[in-house]
Amino acid sequence: MLDRYRDHLPVSLRQLFYVLLSDGVLAKSERDYKRMCEYVGMARRSGRIAWDVIRDDTQIAVQAPPSFADQQDFWTAVARAADDYRVDRQAGQPVRLELWCETAGMVPQLVRIGEEFGISCFSGGGFDGLAGKHDAATRAAAGGLKTCILHLGDYDPSGEHLFSSLAEDVVAFAAAAGAAVEFERVAVTAEQVVTYRLPTAPPKATDRRSFSGTTTTQAEALPPDILAALVRTAIEAHRDPVIHQQALAREETDRLSIHDRLSHLEDAGRRPPE
Repeated sequence: MLDRYRDHLPVSLRQLFYVLLSDGVLAKSERDYKRMCEYVGMARRSGRIAWDVIRDDTQIAVQAPPSFADQQDFWTAVARAADDYRVDRQAGQPVRLELWCETAGMVPQLVRIGEEFGISCFSGGGFDGLAGKHDAATRAAAGGLKTCILHLGDYDPSGEHLFSSLAEDVVAFAAAAGAAVEFERVAVTAEQVVTYRLPTAPPKATDRRSFSGTTTTQAEALPPDILAALVRTAIEAHRDPVIHQQALAREETDRLSIHDRLSHLEDAGRRPPE
């Protein structure tokens, strides 16, 4: 499976579980999930599975301030930064896009897709993240364009209510700031469950909220390649390809100019003092 989805690594343990479930290797049970986690853990410890192909969504990373071995190390870092120079790839497009997903573990994969188009990705889990909703409205007001939020979430009562709650609050906050925001459901939909034969489960008996379906499906049940294709299709439906290519061309021109100026600075630094 890791070879099959090597272009979409790293994956989470839940994504791995759902793919193996679809392949008929495992049963949809807590016992099989825990057993898979144990085997993956042993495989990582023994070196049979590389550490960087499985994403640990519980780890919190705090980076130290940047430091350099010497001045040459600093200028090497500056050159690398010049290589990464980018313009606002959403400038000039008809709408500004954001990617939102219910599951925080899916963010790294979505970031990889969105960065090609200059699109930020956020996790919108939970019903009480008012600060995050207000921040989204503030970004929409600052952008000066209509904002479209492409959303991915579970197909279950919680996922549907989360989507409607997010949309209602963000749209209201944005309207109060004089901005326009719309939400678009990218996944998971009832049609996708049937089309891709995704594993399902009955709704929880304790959850009595209204729900459009009769069975539930987790967003991570979508295979990584299908998920990437769905997101890319949704993005490209809102992009003008000519404007996008013009942004990429401007980036390359600017990048060459920056490197040229850096080379002059480096040459000047090598000259003996007068």
